[in-house]
Amino acid sequence: MDPTGLDLPPLAAAFVFGLLGGAHCIGMCGGIMSALTFAVPPSMRSPARLSGLLLGYNAGRIASYMVAGALVASLGTLLALSTQLRLVLQAFAAVMLILMALYIADWWKGLLKVEALGKRLWKHLEPIGRRLMPVVKVPQAVALGAIWGWLPCGLVYSMLAWSLAVADPWHGAALMGAFGLGTLPALLVTGLAARQMGALIRHPATRSVAALTIIGFALWQLGTLLPLNSHTLAH
Repeated sequence: MDPTGLDLPPLAAAFVFGLLGGAHCIGMCGGIMSALTFAVPPSMRSPARLSGLLLGYNAGRIASYMVAGALVASLGTLLALSTQLRLVLQAFAAVMLILMALYIADWWKGLLKVEALGKRLWKHLEPIGRRLMPVVKVPQAVALGAIWGWLPCGLVYSMLAWSLAVADPWHGAALMGAFGLGTLPALLVTGLAARQMGALIRHPATRSVAALTIIGFALWQLGTLLPLNSHTLAH
């Protein structure tokens, strides 16, 4: 039994959520991607080199997401020892998805308070990342991406709540990996300065459609828990 309680493939759903969160990703990491590009000396800004650096950066970022997913899911294995606690974790994950949707659409910024939880760790990591600049080699880009993957982000924290409900380190890592791959198109587009595509992703209508899609999915997930909860209480 899939501990997320989902009938849809969880990895596919995580990938789609990454795609839908593209507007938020541009806001959070788009500046970093642009800085990574413009920090390269003009004489070294060939398309092949820039593409390699951007892919390396994102590979490191996604790897950090996967590590975080595995760690959080490991905690979930302890919390989900009983059926009741597992249901609570699943409900918590669905609520976090709804908060993520509100955040993406810019309807409510409550997740900013959640982001504040990671700022203490980020204070120690940010100086390390700055010392890697300017990035001119792929290993540097991977290292910088691995550090920036821990940037406080409500979108990532919402997905980590889902990893918590998965309660399996390997599945948690895979879930965050799929989510990270979903965010990749938007960040690569931003890094390559495709302004028209960026404007489309950031458009209020696009953000609203993305938010409503995620909310619908989260409500459906909560609905699947109700029969399970009633059955559990009856026994």
